Amino acid sequence: MLTYHVVPGKVTAADVVKLHSAKAVSGDSMAISVEGSTVKVDNAHVTATDVAASNGVIHVIDTVILPKGL
Repeated sequence: MLTYHVVPGKVTAADVVKLHSAKAVSGDSMAISVEGSTVKVDNAHVTATDVAASNGVIHVIDTVILPKGL
């Protein structure tokens, strides 16, 4: 389940708002939608963006997202 929450590479908030979907490390595709200043990944709202970490960039979401079929 953890690999469904990770997208390879450095994807900033500026990159995310240009996408309709992203492929997770697990190989699953997650939907991305933008409406005004609200960004959603599958059914989760993004609550914080571009948190720098030693191994990439973190975007905080408000719920656990699950791949389809689980």
